[in-house]
Amino acid sequence: MKQTTVIARRRLLGGATGNLLLAGSATAVGFQANSTVAVGIIGTGGRGRFVGALFAGDRRARIAALCDIFDDQIERARAQIPGTEKARVYRDYRELLTQPDIDAVLIATPVFLHPEHFEAAVRARKHIYCEKPAAADVAGVKRLLRAARQADPSKHVVFGFQNRYSPEYKAAEKIVSSGQLGELLFMECHFIRSGAAMKPVQSRHPPHEQRIRHWGVWRETSGDVIVEQDCHGLDILNWFARNHPIKATGAGGRIRRAFGDNLDHFGVVFEYPGGLRGVLVATQLTPGRYRDVREQFFGAAGVLETQRTYYKWDRGEGEVVKVNSKREITTDAVEDFLDKVLANRPENTAISGCESTFTALLGRMAIDARREVTWEDMMRGE
Repeated sequence: MKQTTVIARRRLLGGATGNLLLAGSATAVGFQANSTVAVGIIGTGGRGRFVGALFAGDRRARIAALCDIFDDQIERARAQIPGTEKARVYRDYRELLTQPDIDAVLIATPVFLHPEHFEAAVRARKHIYCEKPAAADVAGVKRLLRAARQADPSKHVVFGFQNRYSPEYKAAEKIVSSGQLGELLFMECHFIRSGAAMKPVQSRHPPHEQRIRHWGVWRETSGDVIVEQDCHGLDILNWFARNHPIKATGAGGRIRRAFGDNLDHFGVVFEYPGGLRGVLVATQLTPGRYRDVREQFFGAAGVLETQRTYYKWDRGEGEVVKVNSKREITTDAVEDFLDKVLANRPENTAISGCESTFTALLGRMAIDARREVTWEDMMRGE
């Protein structure tokens, strides 16, 4: 990356790079060779149970504690996550974080709570695996980033942008960064799938619980679809472009969504330094199980397509290389997390996690404004 680009990123993120990308063992406390990482799960909803089960499936980790405000979620976690029959249960995340035998926490709570829970985990000096995105609004991302600056450099801190840990995504990124694709000319990201409620939903939960139970359908609690869902694809565009966009234009709306206030379709054009553009096209209006989630990178010497189950490299003249993923890529992220913790090689990925969330928020602001919005506009707002 050019020096001017690095300086620009430091300025735009408020000088946040200081201690965020540390990987050393000078101040780290090592694990014994035969020890396991004791993990506490904060938020035992669907994602918490899924990622928690991956941690439980690795013999180097054990689920020592579960935390949720709902009893039924705790019971589902016990049923779905192996080895949790003896895990301690907490209703208050702050109590879990005071436990000295908890080495690491998985934060899988509703998006709008991520800054609060991340901040507390940093103060408690835990290793942190926080689900994406960083927050539901700009103020929340800034709060989380401030906390990340204070993180103990001996603690490993990552976000749930699991594509970055997939061997296939890593290989694809290397094709671009090594120049084998030629000059990168254009990028495109599709996140097309079902999901928008077409008919009014009658919640089975009491009114005082619904904001949390159904957090994913409200902008205030989820950040909207572009933030909660599509941040994955935008994270890939930023990674391959080695930068974040400087401005965006977009349009979108709600056509059929009958539950919640999120968008159900939109398109955004992001402009990166040097004139490179990346386009996001997304909707939750498709029927049944139709799904088209992928990224494409157009270079002077070929086209590269990536997604969770493969990467495909069209090298021109009919030569196509396709490599299939070996497994669910979140497993790669969990294994990498445990590798780094146990080997005393901590990293703090707050910058990339927050940049990808900011990018999604920039797109959301451009959709709402129906005009060009710059990165500086976003950072001055909210």
